[in-house]
Amino acid sequence: MGYFSRPKGPNPADEEIKKRRDAEAAAEQARKDAKAAKEQLAELNRSNEEKQEEARAARQAAEKAAADAQVQAHKEREAMAEAKCAADEARLQAEAAARTASEEARKQAAQAEEGHKRALAVQEQARRDAQAAQEHAKKLQEAADEEKKRATAAQEAANALKKVAEEQVKVANAAKEEAERKLKEGIQPVVTPTPKQVSDAKQLVQYCEDLFHIAIAGVAGGGKSSLINTFRSLLNKDIGAAATGVTETTLVMARYPHPNAEYHLVFYDFPGAGTPNVTGWQYFNEQGLYIFDSIIVLFDNRFTDVDIAILSNCRRFKIPTYIVRSKADQHIRNIMNDMGYDSDGDSNTFKRVHQAAQQQFIDQTRQSVKDNLEISNLPEQRVYIVSNKTMLNVSKAGVFDVLKQPNSIDEMQLLTDMIREVQNRRGRRD
Repeated sequence: MGYFSRPKGPNPADEEIKKRRDAEAAAEQARKDAKAAKEQLAELNRSNEEKQEEARAARQAAEKAAADAQVQAHKEREAMAEAKCAADEARLQAEAAARTASEEARKQAAQAEEGHKRALAVQEQARRDAQAAQEHAKKLQEAADEEKKRATAAQEAANALKKVAEEQVKVANAAKEEAERKLKEGIQPVVTPTPKQVSDAKQLVQYCEDLFHIAIAGVAGGGKSSLINTFRSLLNKDIGAAATGVTETTLVMARYPHPNAEYHLVFYDFPGAGTPNVTGWQYFNEQGLYIFDSIIVLFDNRFTDVDIAILSNCRRFKIPTYIVRSKADQHIRNIMNDMGYDSDGDSNTFKRVHQAAQQQFIDQTRQSVKDNLEISNLPEQRVYIVSNKTMLNVSKAGVFDVLKQPNSIDEMQLLTDMIREVQNRRGRRD
């Protein structure tokens, strides 16, 4: 045995040679497969191009056939249009010929009818002339008879008018004597305004159907201007407020719209009655109060004949009224003084005395108004007792919360009733 022995297992060199040969064989087979695939792809492309060429040829043939069909259809439509025109022309000619023949026949018939009418007209005119002559003779006779009747009637009417005139003189004299008697007794005559007077009065106060017009009326010095200011949430010294004073400051009617347009209210301040400028019995008619939607009859110390006259006329004209006594705080303070109240007393004493004085004032006022209305044969109605200070506070509040006004009497109720009357009136109109 030598020093080196042959190794066992496969020879690495042989293995490497075998792998190389297998790889070369695989590469050769891949080249053959790639060549075959390329040739197959080329064959598919040639086949596809042939089919696309056939499709183009078929499409061109279809397009040509469609174009030929359109040309043929166009020719057929033109032929049909020419045939229709020829038919319409023939129809129009036939209709024209028929109209001409009909018009000629109608003219001949009209001429014959006109000749017949002229003959009848001549005959009718002759008959009318004869009848007119007869009627004229009859009318002349009737006119003579009527003239005789009128002469007789005129004589009878003259006699009747004479009697009526004599009777009217008697009535006028009696009315004059009655008016003079009433004037002597201080009774206001009943005067009904004419339509023109009503129209003039409405124009003077700028009457508008969409608004509610309230007149503040009463004797002089009752506080009418101050009350209007409180309704409008104004102090007497504020700009735009109605003029006030100790003496009669309102000499002519003044118009004051409510600042809140939602209320649709307009107030009117009138001169007070019972002054040399405005006598009591003339007050209602001379101030044109008959055109107002509502009237506040305002009094201070006592209910007067002027107030009764206003209420009576308002009832005659069916005008809603509010009887209002003003300056309640002043009158209550006077009653407290009469009770011996000393302003140095404590708050509890003041409250007790004030409540008693207030109730006494309310009872006296309402009983007095009730008695005056009963004596004057007027129906009983509520009297609203107010003070300007409380009325101003209530009016400014916006919402009528009486709990915030401990001294309130009828202020809130007066404003509520006035606004409710406005709403009811607008509801009736709507």
